[in-house]
Amino acid sequence: MHFKLTPYACIIAAAAILGGSAHAVNAQNAGQAAPDHPSITVRGRTYTPRSILERNMGSQEDQTAQFPPHKIIGNIYYVGTRTLSSFLVVTPQGNILIDSTYERNVQTIRKSVEQLGFKFSDIKILLGSHAHGDHQEGDALVKQLSGAQVMAMAEDIPALQAIKPGGKEHPIDKVLHDGEAVRLGGATLVAHLTPGHTRGCTTWTMEAQEGGKTYQVVINCSLRPPTMLTPALVEEFNRSFKLVRSLPCDVQLGDHPAQYAMQEKYAKLQKRDPNPFIDPANCTLEADIQEAMFRAILAEK
Repeated sequence: MHFKLTPYACIIAAAAILGGSAHAVNAQNAGQAAPDHPSITVRGRTYTPRSILERNMGSQEDQTAQFPPHKIIGNIYYVGTRTLSSFLVVTPQGNILIDSTYERNVQTIRKSVEQLGFKFSDIKILLGSHAHGDHQEGDALVKQLSGAQVMAMAEDIPALQAIKPGGKEHPIDKVLHDGEAVRLGGATLVAHLTPGHTRGCTTWTMEAQEGGKTYQVVINCSLRPPTMLTPALVEEFNRSFKLVRSLPCDVQLGDHPAQYAMQEKYAKLQKRDPNPFIDPANCTLEADIQEAMFRAILAEK
């Protein structure tokens, strides 16, 4: 990993990072833009906390607009929006959905599932990446529409239970623990606890077959650090960066499409190039970016 720190002027407001939307980042404070630092450069590209958040979230329209549903590799499909990931794992005994995103997006996800030729009612298990509304607010509605069993990492249960769109109780049918496997129809997904962004942030791994070969797929939970790092968070992030780097990986995905350059890779997919999602050389790029930011935030303290 290679990165360098660049000059900065003042401490960024924590709310700009923790607010969960690009709109919050663009807010003005007393007529001046919120400060935005530290700045890092990774593989020749410069990032700030605000630019990373804007990259991940995009506009309000990006968060809700359907992205063309498509096969990623093997039995894994993309059914999310332009900037909020949702993945469908298809098996002979029913399907697994990862991340319901906002409740308002559930019908868009349903449309994508059906456009791929699958039934929404065939979703038997609903998993999630982490307990933020833009990733798991729609869990109750997905369960209502499909009857899916909702499973979540133990450490995220309190935060999930606080997500109640329209007053709906957040469903939790099974509590998962670090290293636990979720199995359905020959597919096995392993839940890896990668805390920091939330206490129960969950990185999923599974195998996919394509062209007679087996590929290791990693679906990363966000590693984006807040600007206020407590000793407990520092310990969690250090553990998570180490764990993510240890995972065998041929295909890296993430809870925001920008984390794995989905749009660029999708464009290449349309040109019938070799599957661009098979990209082991860039499996740790997002970890490189987020760890560089993490180290920079620590350095300024």
